[in-house]
Amino acid sequence: MKVLVIGELCVDRFVYGLVKRMSPEAPVPVLNPVEITENEGMAGNVVANLKSLVDGIDVVHWYQTTRIEKIRFVEKKSNHMFIRVDEGELKPIDTLSFLSREQRRTINESDVVIISDYDKGFLSNDIIKEISKQASITILDSKRKLTRDIIEDITFIKLNESEYENNKELVNEKTDKFIITLGSKGAMYLETIHSSNNPQDTIDVSGAGDTFVASFALKYLKTENVIESIEYANDVCADVVNKKGVVTPDSKFKL
Repeated sequence: MKVLVIGELCVDRFVYGLVKRMSPEAPVPVLNPVEITENEGMAGNVVANLKSLVDGIDVVHWYQTTRIEKIRFVEKKSNHMFIRVDEGELKPIDTLSFLSREQRRTINESDVVIISDYDKGFLSNDIIKEISKQASITILDSKRKLTRDIIEDITFIKLNESEYENNKELVNEKTDKFIITLGSKGAMYLETIHSSNNPQDTIDVSGAGDTFVASFALKYLKTENVIESIEYANDVCADVVNKKGVVTPDSKFKL
């Protein structure tokens, strides 16, 4: 199984601490760090999920060289996030401006291409269109405002609820392309909501969208059944949101 992931990479850092007092200088709590965890985030988390779900999978990732970091300061006992600090996004990042002959070959030889587009500047509308024309199956997870020409050759587009509201008119026109994730309620496809078979208490939603895209793509490659793939992705997401931080699924979900 060969999968190509295209999209921005970041470092996800979680600074966990304890809060025992309020600051004497301002009405804010004082966080004393006790633990720091790091992992690859954004499209890097899609890659991590793919590798955790299928042994021996061949995954290639194209991403920017500009370093992006997301630092979350979290109270350890309650898992309450006080603030997230993003670094590396104020200056322009490098872009994927054209596809070389070798890159086109990689796209053509991939079983599925996942475009994990965080809309930080790495991908343009034109390059997304060019990629999807070359690929046999393309799954797009995008934060940008979409247009008809961008999605013309895309197989499936995953949106969350706020992204759905931003693209509602387009979704209504191309219903069979869109999967709308609804958090603990499951996901909507063709105006039908498919609930999770095993909903869990949500502790941390960080990276859940990446998990959904990765698990849906892999299950669809095996079954070519959209509904089965959505239901599987729902169950995998229910597992990761039940844990702290950005994590990969339990081994029991391996395909």
